[in-house]
Amino acid sequence: MATQDTVSLRAAVREDARLLARLIDIAGEGIPSWLWSQGAAPGQSPLDYGTERACRETGGFSYRNATVAEFRGTPVGMMLGYVIPEPSDEERREVASLPAPIRPFVELEHRAVGTFYVNAVAVLPDRRGLGIGAKLLRAAEASARHAEAPETSIQVYSQNAGAVRLYERFGFRIVDRTPVILHPCPPHHDEDVLLMTKSVLA
Repeated sequence: MATQDTVSLRAAVREDARLLARLIDIAGEGIPSWLWSQGAAPGQSPLDYGTERACRETGGFSYRNATVAEFRGTPVGMMLGYVIPEPSDEERREVASLPAPIRPFVELEHRAVGTFYVNAVAVLPDRRGLGIGAKLLRAAEASARHAEAPETSIQVYSQNAGAVRLYERFGFRIVDRTPVILHPCPPHHDEDVLLMTKSVLA
């Protein structure tokens, strides 16, 4: 377990964008890079395109919504989170036209309006087991309170038993689920996407 003086948290800056893209691809188990490969310009790698998106000032996947964890001064993890706004009627209608694998996630987001949504928590593989993920989850709760959101929410594959147990230990409970739509990125989960929430009211 890392000690308090070896792990620190800070707000992300634009220069973290490439790390954020790497980490959200880890958290999304390859789905982000698959989506980025479809939006990338000719000759542009998926990671370059993801980095470009992380540099944006607005949107869910923006460095402005990220908290970075550093281990002995080196960035090794991140938490991406924000309050889910009420979707417009047009946004609800557009769900049907989204790439099939991400529809379940967006549908569940629309069922968690007003919560502080933890879009991703990820730590580089060689820095896992140090309690960094837990520290980032606690930071998400603090951000939720600061935003005056009544709950935090998170999504996870039902087959990712280790992550489900971790979130349950933190007080998250399963409140909804929707079937996975298969995608070309291994591992090929084929059960449900879970929506888990936790109250942050004092």
